[in-house]
Amino acid sequence: MLAAALLAALTAAVALGATDIAPGHVWSVVLDRLGGAPPRPGTDDLIVWQLRVPRALLAAAVGAGLGLVGTATQALVRNPLADPYLLGISNGASLGAVAAIVLGAGAGGALGLGLSAAAFAGALLAFALVWCMARRGGGFSPLRLVLAGVGIGQFLSGFTSYLVLQAGDEQQTRGVLFWLMGSLSGATWATLWLPVLAVAAGLLVLQARARAMNALLMGDETAAGLGVDVTRLRRELFVVTSLLTGVLVAVSGAIAFVGLMVPHLCRLVLGGDHRRLLPVAALTGALLLVVVDVVCRTAMDGQELPVGVVTAMIGAPALLFILDRRLGAAR
Repeated sequence: MLAAALLAALTAAVALGATDIAPGHVWSVVLDRLGGAPPRPGTDDLIVWQLRVPRALLAAAVGAGLGLVGTATQALVRNPLADPYLLGISNGASLGAVAAIVLGAGAGGALGLGLSAAAFAGALLAFALVWCMARRGGGFSPLRLVLAGVGIGQFLSGFTSYLVLQAGDEQQTRGVLFWLMGSLSGATWATLWLPVLAVAAGLLVLQARARAMNALLMGDETAAGLGVDVTRLRRELFVVTSLLTGVLVAVSGAIAFVGLMVPHLCRLVLGGDHRRLLPVAALTGALLLVVVDVVCRTAMDGQELPVGVVTAMIGAPALLFILDRRLGAAR
């Protein structure tokens, strides 16, 4: 059902816009191009194949990646309220990417490898700082990790704002600010392969660790008793989470709340078995972000909303709802 809904959402994402195109015509253009046919005359081929299809696929890849990252982060800290944004990873990735843009180090060729590498380095730095703070004094406290993530994330966000102010070009400053709120407008076929490969590899790695992640949710001692190398597992989750976050932030900016909402909602329906939770969270995240991107492009005439604005409007009430449920259960 999720796969069918995602296919329908992708079709709508390509069909709807400033110029609406019939879904049947969309599929005719796509199938012709997949079959090796030359471009059709007129603007439909340009709109469908060169502009909207890469953007719709990028939205699906980023949404799937955020769903996976959120699921892995929540297992890592044993807290359903954790996500890369709350743990400061997105802030670190944003700092690295903005530094690459402002300082001119993100050229990296047409494939944007320099920008992705800078975002990954920033994400890695942020998680390392958060991890060290959470491990101070020995032991491991998921609550301490979340609090450290919020504090360090805000600290790195301050540096990001400083770099934005140092941008000499006003147009560049506006572009960076729009990108920081989340944007998929830069999607092209040339830049699509990197996030798609990163998300596919991340899904394979995490799916292979699904049983160990299930054991980790029961506590470190229980997981160790079941034969899980807890330290190694956390390191693996840390690297995968940082890598995916860095790549996703590099291509779409920092999109908040998707990594928080999607795993939690999927867990309410499926339970905590990561063997089912991971692929379903990926599909749900892809579906959500494709729909959100359609709303961003079509909600206002002549103006595009940042993706992060819409996800925040959806995610903030969802976070309050989750907190209310948890507090009600505690009482």
